[in-house]
Amino acid sequence: MSVFHSFSVEQTEAFAEEFAETLKSGDVVALFGGLGMGKTAFVRGLARGLGVTCAVSSPTFALMHEYGGRVPLWHFDMYRIASLDGLYSTGFFDYLEGGGVLAVEWAENIEAALPESAVRVRLERGGSDCERIITIEERGFTDESAGG
Repeated sequence: MSVFHSFSVEQTEAFAEEFAETLKSGDVVALFGGLGMGKTAFVRGLARGLGVTCAVSSPTFALMHEYGGRVPLWHFDMYRIASLDGLYSTGFFDYLEGGGVLAVEWAENIEAALPESAVRVRLERGGSDCERIITIEERGFTDESAGG
């Protein structure tokens, strides 16, 4: 487990961009955290780190956005998913086998369906309104490798 303290959107994006270098095809990044905690900012950084050059936005209404990069990035928003049937309708299970990286916002809504190997990223408010505590629970990524 590693913990990073971010004090700006830019720091969150930079941290995620560096973290993206550890990702490979088939990885699932499950993002946990309330409204306004920086999940989409984290995905913007991941996208940059994966070589995505277009603008990245929250797929709240579309449920999923696809981005091309050195590895395809599929960005899901599970905020409105309340059942397994709803999850199937997103195509989530098909993308698990698709050879890209899945970034899943509001992963708490589908936690039972996440693969055991999913990288769990928790974003929480810190001691000030702009501070975010980012905790990564996964294999081989430590504070030292992120400079933090």
